[in-house]
Amino acid sequence: MDNKQTFHAVCVSPQMQPLASGQWRNQTVVNMFILLGFRELPQQQLLLFLVFLAIYLMTMTGNILIVLLLVADHHLHTPMYFFLGNLSWLEICYTSTIIPRMLVSFLTGDKTISLLGCLAQLYSFGTLAGTECYLLAVMSYDRYIAICKPLHYSAFMNTRISIQLASYSWGSGLLGCSVIIALTSKLSFCKSNEIDHFFCDFPPLIKLACSDTSLAEIALLSVVTSIISVFPTALTLTSYICIIDTILRIPSNTGKHKAFSTCSSHLIVVTMFYGGILAVYLVPSDKDLNKVVSIFYTFLTPLFNPLIYTLRNKEVNRAFRKYLSQLSSFTC
Repeated sequence: MDNKQTFHAVCVSPQMQPLASGQWRNQTVVNMFILLGFRELPQQQLLLFLVFLAIYLMTMTGNILIVLLLVADHHLHTPMYFFLGNLSWLEICYTSTIIPRMLVSFLTGDKTISLLGCLAQLYSFGTLAGTECYLLAVMSYDRYIAICKPLHYSAFMNTRISIQLASYSWGSGLLGCSVIIALTSKLSFCKSNEIDHFFCDFPPLIKLACSDTSLAEIALLSVVTSIISVFPTALTLTSYICIIDTILRIPSNTGKHKAFSTCSSHLIVVTMFYGGILAVYLVPSDKDLNKVVSIFYTFLTPLFNPLIYTLRNKEVNRAFRKYLSQLSSFTC
């Protein structure tokens, strides 16, 4: 069944809609969508399945391993690693909202998703993306306290404050996305049922609405700029400006290298994630380019997080080697 046939098959809910002139006409309301995904590569669907399956397995393995190490090793029970554990758990959920659905469509060819399922995916993705913005900002603040105010670290970043900051991060992502979903769920979709993306994201979904989208678009812009992007980005930039200024004042090169190594991994992750988010939501660009950019913050950032933090972190590497040796001695 081609897309046009599918459209008529799934859009079966007639509704009376007012025109601008005040007249009425029958319109067919869409209650199922088709995620077009990577339709530009029809002959490479199996290859894409294998690539994204490998990405998913490596992402899950790496992040689950970090969570287990941080829970098992008491030396890693510090605020810095507490936030890293939150980030790894978030990446597990984040990746699982998108890739499994893609893998099924690659194998079966079924690219349809219900309106409710689309809104649920958008809500999960938006909540986790907003939470990650705040978690990355909190992690940069943690490094700022550790490097710029080391004598006050235990007072400014204790267990109670760490839990409060993590809870605030999760709550901010949940609240910000709830506003967008509440407004999006009230829209009527009747222009088409084809979403030119590999998951239900707001920009391609809003283009299919036949009702007034101005309020939803204003809410998206307000949430992305003021709640999700501007505040955590400002906190992150301010923290790193202070960190770099402090590092440059360290007299020895060894001290500079040691201080910078504690935050360079986080800076790499922040650059990748924020760069992708801002490029898609705040900078107008081609829809195909948006797909490519979306891959960076939906697939590659969750994949690179465990690699970056483990390869460049001596304490995590030490804990990993310790439990590998324990496992090998147990099996022998």
